[in-house]
Amino acid sequence: MGHEPIRSLELRGITKRFPGILACDHIDLSVGEYSVRALVGENGAGKTTLMNILMGLYQPDEGHILINGKEVRFRSPNDAFDHGIGMVHQHFMLVQNMTVVENVALGMKSAHLPFRLDLASVRKKIVEVSERHELPVNPDAMVWQLSVGEQQRVELVKTLCLGARFLILDEPTSALTPQETDELIALLSKMSGELSIVFISHKLHEVKALSDTVSILRRGRIVFEGRTENHSPSELAALMTGHEVELPRVDSTGLDRSGDRGLLSIRDLRVRGDRGNLALDGVTLEIAPGEIIGLAGVSGNGQRELAEALNGLRRPESGSINLDGVELAGSSASRIIAEGMGYIPEDRNTEGIVPSFSVRENLVLKDIGQRDWSRGGFLRLGAIAANAAGLRERFDIRCPSTDTAAGSLSGGNIQKVILARELARGPKALVAVYPTRGLDMGAEEFIHKQLLARRAEGVAILLISEELEEIMNLSDRVAVIYKGKILKVVPGRDATKRSLGLLMAGVSDE
Repeated sequence: MGHEPIRSLELRGITKRFPGILACDHIDLSVGEYSVRALVGENGAGKTTLMNILMGLYQPDEGHILINGKEVRFRSPNDAFDHGIGMVHQHFMLVQNMTVVENVALGMKSAHLPFRLDLASVRKKIVEVSERHELPVNPDAMVWQLSVGEQQRVELVKTLCLGARFLILDEPTSALTPQETDELIALLSKMSGELSIVFISHKLHEVKALSDTVSILRRGRIVFEGRTENHSPSELAALMTGHEVELPRVDSTGLDRSGDRGLLSIRDLRVRGDRGNLALDGVTLEIAPGEIIGLAGVSGNGQRELAEALNGLRRPESGSINLDGVELAGSSASRIIAEGMGYIPEDRNTEGIVPSFSVRENLVLKDIGQRDWSRGGFLRLGAIAANAAGLRERFDIRCPSTDTAAGSLSGGNIQKVILARELARGPKALVAVYPTRGLDMGAEEFIHKQLLARRAEGVAILLISEELEEIMNLSDRVAVIYKGKILKVVPGRDATKRSLGLLMAGVSDE
């Protein structure tokens, strides 16, 4: 420790190449004392790579890092910690089956801080830091018992306990609810009086709320820098993507669905959750061909159990799931896939892809036994490669090659792989769970257009999302779920944020 405080931090000419990709292309960036710099760009623009270089996780191929005008070389994250630089990663670096105190002590030990795993003094330090920065955490809680928002606070407390005076936050709100996000932004604003912050995000209203200055990365280069207050979110979005971004809206005027038969018909569905509780208590929904029903609700009100029951991953206790006249309740996942159900799952990395498989393998994952892709037990590699090349082009999947492991792609590109696979199969119905969570506005616009195109083709779509803007823009009708029951279904054009927010809190106007 013992280094002087960071008054200025500069990156000069930072360049980093990976096979087939120039991730950072001669980037210059400087951050002053007590300032908040937003670093924004599309998924895969090079933001995380740049910060991983600053943290000593990667070594640059070219370029220099300067602190207070003097060049430094970080060979590991410990070198960065020694200079007072800390990073909270998008995917938290916490050990789930340890307590908060044990996680912080572990971080201190690995950063060679003089604590000798003395848990009493670590607890004291946690209490000090959490009181000073108004970051309430329970030192004795097991990490796995904490909500995502609470784990986020633990990561911040851990980084501050390690002595960070310069904080890097990578997509800090990507998994938080709107309420948790507002709390975090207010908290970081307060903390910026004592330390410098680099804030990686593509949520532009957050960038406006928190940062003083903004740097925009596009394909590894900085294309814009300026004061945040001088630019509107739509101007920043255009700079980020290189074109005007306009999120599409559904047009359901003049549509009368009252006489339509449900293509996907869910009746009186009861499903138990992981703890044996009744997670769905008599859910009934009819989704017509060419209709999008948005399911709004606070996370944990039965959305996950509904998506899993519809896709054969969770057995319903009772009730009916009927797709185009075929009863599917309790059927296996493979039968449901064969009957024409498409699924964009909530957790793209563990449920949506096999991370170690290549992009081309992931694109045929659900149909690998079919004649198109295999004969007599042998894979038709040429056909699989040609299929991937076509879908890569059509869905703008950015990857060095379709032979690349899918897990190494950015979040937005993994989502495009899943979307391409599900839509190329020509589903009759599609269940899309948080399809744009953690994605930039360009990717969001692209995915929304794809969903509306499938609606025009007659696909019945159930859109599960916590983003009310997304639900209101895309849904013909909005169903609000609360404690496993559908509280109300309203026409999309009549839905407002306020009315949906009240229903989501269980306040029915009936």
